Amino acid sequence: MTFDVLALVAFAGLLGPLLAAREGWHIPVVVGELAAGVILGVTGFGLLDATDHTFTFMADIGFALTMLVAGSHVPVRDPAVRSAMGKGAVRAVMVGVLAAVAGYAVASVFDTGHAALYAVLIASSSAALILPIVDSLELGGTSVLQMTAQIAIADTACIVAVPLVIDPGNAVRAGFGAFAVIAAAVVLYFGLRSFHRSGAWRRLHKFSEKRKFALELRINLVILFSLAALATSTHVSVMLAGFAFGLVLAAIGEPRRLAKQLFAVTDGFFAPLFFVWLGASINLRDLVSNPSSIWLGVSLGMATLVVHAVVRVMGLPLPLGILSAAQLGVPVAAVTVGSQLGVLGDGEPAAILLGAMITVGAATLAGARAARSGRLLAGKR
Repeated sequence: MTFDVLALVAFAGLLGPLLAAREGWHIPVVVGELAAGVILGVTGFGLLDATDHTFTFMADIGFALTMLVAGSHVPVRDPAVRSAMGKGAVRAVMVGVLAAVAGYAVASVFDTGHAALYAVLIASSSAALILPIVDSLELGGTSVLQMTAQIAIADTACIVAVPLVIDPGNAVRAGFGAFAVIAAAVVLYFGLRSFHRSGAWRRLHKFSEKRKFALELRINLVILFSLAALATSTHVSVMLAGFAFGLVLAAIGEPRRLAKQLFAVTDGFFAPLFFVWLGASINLRDLVSNPSSIWLGVSLGMATLVVHAVVRVMGLPLPLGILSAAQLGVPVAAVTVGSQLGVLGDGEPAAILLGAMITVGAATLAGARAARSGRLLAGKR
């Protein structure tokens, strides 16, 4: 890793905002960043070496921060969402059961032995991806609240499940590690909540703002990296550490100043670096040399859409069902962790990302359909 390589990575990250600039397309920023990594990495010109240890470590920091921001976006404090939690939980369970069947079927057809992993992928929903689409399209109503509760539950459960299913041979060890990280996050929640209620955090905030010390950001980075250290020492991905801490921040109420600081650090540098690194590490040429991987990716994507669409029978409008199928964080986590552990087959990482991109495209169209339907209904009134 040198400054010229770092400049290239930062430049590549600009492709994300460039593709996402047109609001009507609703293309997530990460799609362009992944594409830039693919072009510059092992698939394309080979200008970025994703195996470089410094590059990989910086990408891990970006991964942890990305999951932190994703967790902080889960609306755990919203009373309206909490009231819809019952139906959301039932639907999430239904999706999970159907995903288990679909995951087993896909794994059997392609003989990969990753039925549990596929089940988690198919069941997952990306709150960090779906909620911005909901906000940008100004979707509202009881069904949207119930969908929000459903994806919050699914996102949390699948993030926890990924390290357990990605390497079944070490599931017990991963389970203990995941428990340690979650237990630390619970203790952290009560400690920070007490700190906030005592007024100490507000005094710290005022002092930091007056002296321009950015103490909130510094302290939260210390906490994040400490949880990440616990995760890695117990053989668990930093993904869980970041997401767990994000949920803690969401539960106690993330200060606006801290949110802006985390946004700047994450979305301004480390998140683009991570997604560019991820794209550079994926060899899409494997899709050509292993044509079955293309069909695996299509099967995973279509299975996800069908499973989430079936929730229509429980009252969720079809466009919202398709929208709830959008996934990115869990597939990215599976590819990242699976590639690091070397447990995925040739072409499988690319297939998983292909499946995720199919759900993103379908969800984008479904969100626009839901918005149009809402405006038509409003007009009839």
